[in-house]
Amino acid sequence: MTEGKIRTEIYDHVFKIIIDNPAKKNAFSPAMMEQLSDALTELHNNDSHWVGVICAEGKDFTAGLDMPKFFGPTAEKRNFKEGNVDAFGLQKRCKKPIVTAVQGIVFTIGIELMLAGDIVVAADDSRFCQMEAKRGIAPLGGAHFRFLSRTGWGNAMYHLLLCDEFTAARAREIGLVQEVVPAGQQVERAMALAAIIARNAPLGIQVTKESAAAYIEHGEAAAIAYIPKVRDRVLGSADAREGIQSFIERRAAVFQGR
Repeated sequence: MTEGKIRTEIYDHVFKIIIDNPAKKNAFSPAMMEQLSDALTELHNNDSHWVGVICAEGKDFTAGLDMPKFFGPTAEKRNFKEGNVDAFGLQKRCKKPIVTAVQGIVFTIGIELMLAGDIVVAADDSRFCQMEAKRGIAPLGGAHFRFLSRTGWGNAMYHLLLCDEFTAARAREIGLVQEVVPAGQQVERAMALAAIIARNAPLGIQVTKESAAAYIEHGEAAAIAYIPKVRDRVLGSADAREGIQSFIERRAAVFQGR
């Protein structure tokens, strides 16, 4: 089995970023997270790239993190380059507009990656779930505030607390995605939207995104500052160890609240 990777392609002023690990449902390894950060930094810094599109190979957008590679006894080292764009937009957010195309499984960080962008096109076979609490942890990539800002308190709490799986139609209904298209057409539609955006003045588009972000940045800053407390509460807990072990053993977790 080949290692997963992030690939990029250029179409005029559209920079396409492709998640390429379909054999593992596009689960992210630490190396893939680093490559995604590099690609987003290229989009951010290169004046020839006006719009980004994030998409994925295969049937699924992503099943989330490859958990053993992040939290298990064989966890791999994670690197983050100083000055790079953060894939989740928590430290440094890409200034260029990003359209994300999703399909199939869109779990955990899949939702957080699309929420770190701007516009989402979902295939009608998409299945969403923010299931971290089922694994003894909690969302750490921005879902705890961006889910709220996109869908409202009730809808956010409904799905964040139930950790349930829901459809593309439901995601569209609550504002989590902007368009739903037949499966197989999501990347083409995302690229078409990106091309339309790229026909507009790039500086005008960028300052529009920047000014909109400025409107909510103080609330986001407080939510981002709370992430270390989330980590302290959950990552070292017995429930977190049980959640990871149950995932590895493919069984239901038994939590004790400690």
